[in-house]
Amino acid sequence: MESARRKAEAAREQIANGIDPSATRKQEKADNQQAIDTQIRLDAGLPLINSFEYVTKEWLASSAHTVRDITQQKKLRRFELYVFPEIGQKPICDVKSPDIFTIVRPLIIKNQLETAHRLRSDISSAFSYAIAHGFTDYDPAQAVGAQIPAQKVKHNAAITDPKQVGQLLRDIANYQGTFVVQCALRLSPYLFQRPGEIRQMEWKDIDLDSKEWRYFVTKTETQHVVPLSRQAVEILESIKQLTGPGQYVFPSSRGDKRPMSDGTIRTALKTLGYASDEMSAHGFRTTASTLLNEQGWSPDAIERQLCHMPKDQVRAAYNRAQYLEERRRMMQAWADYLDRLKAGPRLFHSVAN
Repeated sequence: MESARRKAEAAREQIANGIDPSATRKQEKADNQQAIDTQIRLDAGLPLINSFEYVTKEWLASSAHTVRDITQQKKLRRFELYVFPEIGQKPICDVKSPDIFTIVRPLIIKNQLETAHRLRSDISSAFSYAIAHGFTDYDPAQAVGAQIPAQKVKHNAAITDPKQVGQLLRDIANYQGTFVVQCALRLSPYLFQRPGEIRQMEWKDIDLDSKEWRYFVTKTETQHVVPLSRQAVEILESIKQLTGPGQYVFPSSRGDKRPMSDGTIRTALKTLGYASDEMSAHGFRTTASTLLNEQGWSPDAIERQLCHMPKDQVRAAYNRAQYLEERRRMMQAWADYLDRLKAGPRLFHSVAN
């Protein structure tokens, strides 16, 4: 009875103050239910509704079909590592620019600028989704972008003087490492593809009869065709007797069914006396690009061969076959030119198209 009287008196006071007791009870009930739901989500390890983590995972799920699985996994990993522990449970509408700068600042201090830029960009994309879906009305990550120093362009060391290229090729021919590394090193200047793509080359992607290497380029997310010169085919035929039954053309020496390790070509070049600031594994691409352009080959054909192509699927499909016949001629002419340089000492500054 006493409790009922107190509630009645409280209700009369609320009415006297212009407050609807029924609305108050509904709000209290809703607040209690929200508290229960919040605790249930926390106990289950789920993000709070409308929190930064909740909205970000909604965005990641909505955009998953636009990127490769590995790219999606990398984005999620960056959020889990750097962002969610700091602002994951914070309502997304309460996240401010200083919160985001606090997250990227340690990366800036460590000079991990690429990661800092990628992380800020991903956060900004999450806010774009949040704005479009009414979770918030502005992107606090925009202001942070200008506070991250620009990355210094890292140039890969490369030899571009024909005479020095000839000497490099003679040194490569005399390399005394394992046969697998010998072949990978000899093949690199002929193909001038990215070092990671060469070391992970798979036999299923190679058609020696058609003289083609067709594979998916993860960096540009496109299918790529590499015409194989007579010299490249000879190298591949010689190593096929050894590694043909396996998955990789250049398997790891550890026998663990993995490709040749990253840095193997770089180490081989150092063994031959070429410092990292003189010639790099990636430098074969610069060597080819520089000399082929000097020789008058179509810049478009060279760019296609380097797989500097757009990510747009329609354009990429069109560009994949574009200039293919010219690239076949170019790759054979390039291999012949390298052989003449290797024979030395006479220099050949041009190749007939």
